[in-house]
Amino acid sequence: MGVPIIVGLVAAVVGLGLGLAAGFSYARHRSKLLVESAQHQSERMLTEAETTIKKQELQVKGEALRLRNEAEQEVKRQERELRKEEDRLAKRRASLDERLEQLDQRERRINQRQSAIDKKYTQLEKLETDRQAELERVANMSQDEARDVLLKTVEQDARQDMVRVIRKVEAEASEEADRRARKIVTLAIQRIASDQVSDVAISTVPLPSDDMKGRIIGRQGRNIRALEKATGVDLVVDDTPEAVILSSFDPMRREVARVALSRLIVDGRIHPARIEKIVARAKEEVEQIIRETGERAAMDASVPGLNLEILKLLGALQFRTSYGQNQLHHSVETSHLAGIIAAELGANVQVAKAGGLLHDIGKAVDHAVEGPHALIGADMARRYGVPPAVINCIASHHGESEGESLEAIIVEAADAISGARPGARRESMETYITRIKALEDIANTFDGVAESYAIQAGREVRILVKPEQIDDLAAIQLARNVARAVEENLQYPGQIKVNVIRETRAVDFAK
Repeated sequence: MGVPIIVGLVAAVVGLGLGLAAGFSYARHRSKLLVESAQHQSERMLTEAETTIKKQELQVKGEALRLRNEAEQEVKRQERELRKEEDRLAKRRASLDERLEQLDQRERRINQRQSAIDKKYTQLEKLETDRQAELERVANMSQDEARDVLLKTVEQDARQDMVRVIRKVEAEASEEADRRARKIVTLAIQRIASDQVSDVAISTVPLPSDDMKGRIIGRQGRNIRALEKATGVDLVVDDTPEAVILSSFDPMRREVARVALSRLIVDGRIHPARIEKIVARAKEEVEQIIRETGERAAMDASVPGLNLEILKLLGALQFRTSYGQNQLHHSVETSHLAGIIAAELGANVQVAKAGGLLHDIGKAVDHAVEGPHALIGADMARRYGVPPAVINCIASHHGESEGESLEAIIVEAADAISGARPGARRESMETYITRIKALEDIANTFDGVAESYAIQAGREVRILVKPEQIDDLAAIQLARNVARAVEENLQYPGQIKVNVIRETRAVDFAK
């Protein structure tokens, strides 16, 4: 067994050696072939590279030649354009030289004409001087005197033309303004037609019989003294049948006394202690009436949201009168009028209504506070949170403050309408005479006034002027000045017409 194995191993080793020798020989042969192939390929690539380089060199030379040709053509084109520009500039220079020459020639001609004009102007001045001297000799008047005469003539003509134009414009404006104003005011008054209640400084309390007068007076007058002391009102017990008269400047005190006395008469128990108790209840009742009256007035005027103190002041106006006109009725009427006018003119209706309703609230306390009632009312309204626009309406309705809005002017007009319409107010004879005399005195203070007359119950002042001192234009100015003076110095309801009359009479006699 060992010999065959050894033989086999030897055979295997010999076979392996022969295989290795054959493989090595094949590998050498293949390597040689690969080397030869690589050499052939490198030679081919080198040849192709040389060919490519030669082609690129030829392309570069062709491109360089093309660029050179294009550059030469561009240079030639620019040279042509430069020659054209030089030719154009040369022509323009020649044209400018020609125009300069023309201008020089024109300037020489103008200088020649100016010299001729100067000579003629000198001759005209001499002729004008000679003419003026001849005119002064013929007219026997100097140049300044003639100028004054001419200016006076021109001024007179101009003033007459001005008067005509002013009258025409004023007539047109007045006609249009009157037409629109009449329409608005008539509509407002027509929609707010109300009665007026006239109160005086006394109140009358009816009695069931004259026997009650003795009980009111009391033993040794103690009851009447207690009642007067508690109310601050004078009781007049006279021969008036079945009536007692209460007299006081303060209408609220008068109302408290009237309520208290009426209660005492119904109760029948009249003595000092009872009087004090009834008067205290009457004051509370009157305060309740004032508050309810203010609320009702605000509701009637459609002005909501007012402070309670403002409503109390408003209700207190129920017991105040001005020239016989009840102030609360006047305030409500003014509110309605202001609202209607504001609606017609496109203004703020609520501000106008509130301003009209509250414009006289200062009269509720003006006897206790110093100053004009308009400013007092504005201060009270400001204190209780009334809007600034309404406060301005209150403060400016009599001119104590400047109106800052259209609503303020509307409230002022509505106040005048309510107070000035027929039947609204009345005034005493003494006040009327004083106002009439003051109206005439104001007109007589102006220069050129010959006579003045207050007519139409003080609604018009007629002024006769001296025609030699006042011409037509000055008459128009005089009317305006008098109207302004009346506005500044007098208090009056409504408006006053100022009528200036200038009359020139020429008199001659036929013989």
